[in-house]
Amino acid sequence: MSHRITPAALAGLLLLAACGERDLAAPAPPAPGAATAARADLTVTEETRQLEGLARRLAIALGDPAFRARFRARLEASPFREGKLHLQRTLAADGRAELLALARLNGESESVADSVQRATQALEVYLPVPAHRRAWRGESRLLVATAARDGDIPVAFDLQGGRHYLDPTRPPQTPVLAVVPIETDFDAPGAGGNAICAPPECTSGGGGGGAPPPPASVVGPGLYMTKASFVQDFEGWLKGSPEFEIQILGQKGTSDSLSKYQCSGEHQPAPYRWDGGTSWTGSVLLFSQPQINAYHATHPGETFRIVAMEDDDTACEMKIDEDRWAQFVGTIGPLYQDFTGAIDSGSVKKYLAAGRSLRDFLAAAAGIIKTNDDLIGNAMEDRVVGEYHANYNWILRADDNVTNGWIKLEMK
Repeated sequence: MSHRITPAALAGLLLLAACGERDLAAPAPPAPGAATAARADLTVTEETRQLEGLARRLAIALGDPAFRARFRARLEASPFREGKLHLQRTLAADGRAELLALARLNGESESVADSVQRATQALEVYLPVPAHRRAWRGESRLLVATAARDGDIPVAFDLQGGRHYLDPTRPPQTPVLAVVPIETDFDAPGAGGNAICAPPECTSGGGGGGAPPPPASVVGPGLYMTKASFVQDFEGWLKGSPEFEIQILGQKGTSDSLSKYQCSGEHQPAPYRWDGGTSWTGSVLLFSQPQINAYHATHPGETFRIVAMEDDDTACEMKIDEDRWAQFVGTIGPLYQDFTGAIDSGSVKKYLAAGRSLRDFLAAAAGIIKTNDDLIGNAMEDRVVGEYHANYNWILRADDNVTNGWIKLEMK
């Protein structure tokens, strides 16, 4: 879940300036377009503070031209989308050469630098803004920024170690190297697997990477999505390009809870691979007919739920706390007598879904969740909600009955 900053709070953001921490070096001159927080309600989360130590050390090390040149070369050589690197693995590569350099350039022992990077959660580093990736050629005009969650106030460090706040809604003109919790599967087969892409996707930040899924005649019948339109990308600029997913949720065993049955998204194998942007047309399988048949054989008469998400951390794994999920479904279910699910009978139809099962869905996992994905919307048939868009038939409704998009679903 993103932590959105209100317009009133954003009014308190001024030009880039140091925050005055005594343990930091004096800041560099202001970087155009960046910002600092001047209000008490623009506070840095504790999770972000835990990432600052490693981000600051990296920024100081990047002040060294040789270290900076090597690091840029690694970014340029990355096979992953947007030129991403696994930060801790990069520091450990080549006999920990870069970790040793980072320690030396920060004036500390290797053991101290090593303890900091080991104590910090796994991080990826990259230039998330396409214009920054195109423009930066290894110059010292660079900021290193971190934020634990999408929407958090980003904390940035200049290459002298000066600490600054950035506007979470708009990137500065100065190139920014993001140090953020890992979203990419760096262990996928083939040096990146489904996370690998080729230009222009790696540089444009747009959707459409990878080969399209096979046509329906090859993969067989089932529930397909052929069009999608979202009102925004649901991704802060520090987190790079959005990663949309469609989750199929159904009854878990004989319980009153829901479980994931299928996911279609960027890192899924064909025919479930879908790398769509805010406006997309194509064909992606959401739930095959054999899957549908097996589900109904085990759960006669039960509906399944179609939920659109923007993934913030781990592909096709729902990371949503119990209260967030309850809020998400609690406002739309009663408004439509719980006709918020889907069941096939030759075509996609509405069907009653029990509200209590939705509230119990992620209760067991809530205690270990560290970040939250964006719940874009629950797919509801257009005639149920009374909202229509040409060439679309299902509406994505979210908290407070807000429409966040619309999709076209077809049984083929």
